Amino acid sequence: MLDLDLLHSFISVVDTGGFTRAGERVHRTQSTVSQQIVRLERTLGYSLLHRNGRLATPTEQGERLVSYARRILSLEQEAREVIARPVSGGVLRLGVPEDFAAYQLTKLLSEFTHSRPGLRLDVRCRLSVEIQRALERGELDLALYKRDAGGGDVIAAWPEQLRWVASQRHRVNLNRDPVPLVMFEQGCLYRNRMIHAIEAAGRSWHTAYTSPNLAGIQAAVSVGLGVSILPEVAILSDHRVLKSKDGFPRITNTELALAAAADASPATRRLAEVLAKFCSTVHSRKTARTKAGGRAGASTSL
Repeated sequence: MLDLDLLHSFISVVDTGGFTRAGERVHRTQSTVSQQIVRLERTLGYSLLHRNGRLATPTEQGERLVSYARRILSLEQEAREVIARPVSGGVLRLGVPEDFAAYQLTKLLSEFTHSRPGLRLDVRCRLSVEIQRALERGELDLALYKRDAGGGDVIAAWPEQLRWVASQRHRVNLNRDPVPLVMFEQGCLYRNRMIHAIEAAGRSWHTAYTSPNLAGIQAAVSVGLGVSILPEVAILSDHRVLKSKDGFPRITNTELALAAAADASPATRRLAEVLAKFCSTVHSRKTARTKAGGRAGASTSL
C-alpha cells in the first residue's frame, strides 16, 4: 500500500525540482524529504528521481508514477471533503467572464459537479465588473474576473494581453476618423480601455456596433463592421491582429484574477485549485504559442 505522505513529498519534489524547495512546501527539512523518497523507492523497487546536486528530475518510472500519485492524492482530498460536508452538500456560487465560459471550462465544471452529487453549482456569466461587485457583496463564493493588473490580493492572477483586431476578409479603412468601434456595453473593462486609447492618440471614434456578449463582438469584427480589442483567447481565425504600423495605440493589459469569499467552504477551495490549474495551463500554452510565433518572425505584439 502506498503511503500518501510519501506520495505528497514525491509530487512536491517533482513540482519544485529539488529537495530543499520541496521541504519548504511540505514543511519538512531537506533531509527528511530525501529520506521519504528513498522509502518510497524501496517500497516500489525502482529509482524514481535523477539526483544532480540540488536538482531532481523524474526517472522513467518516476514519470509513470506522477499522474497516478496526483490522482490518488486528489481522491484522498475529495474523500475528506465528502465526509466533512453536510449531507445536502450546499450550493457553490461561481462567477465567470464570458470568454472563459467556453466548452473546456464548462466541461471541467461538469466533471467537478458529477464527482460531488450532493453539491449544487450555480454558475453566473457576467461582465467582470459585475462579478467582482457580486463577490464583494457576498453573492458569490468564487469568482474569475478581469481587472487592472495588480489590483489587490487574490488567490491567483494571470496577465492578459489585449489586441486590436479587425476583419481578416472584409476591408476596414483604418485611417478613417472617426474610427468605427465594436464595443461591449457600458461597464466593460475593454470598452473603457479602447475609448481611452483612441482618445489619448488624438483620434475621434464612433460606436459602430454594441453587444452585451462576446459572440456578438466577434461576429461584428469578422464581417468588417469595425475594430475592437479582444484578449488573445477570444481572437478568431476570421480576425486580423492589428500592429503598431496600422496606427493603433498600445492597450494597457489586464489580468484574469481568481478570488474566493473569506468564509469559503472546502468544496469552494477545491474548485479554486481546479480553476487555478486550468487557468495556469491556458496561460502557459498561450505564452508558448506567443514565443514560438516570435521565433518564427510572426509575432502579433503591438
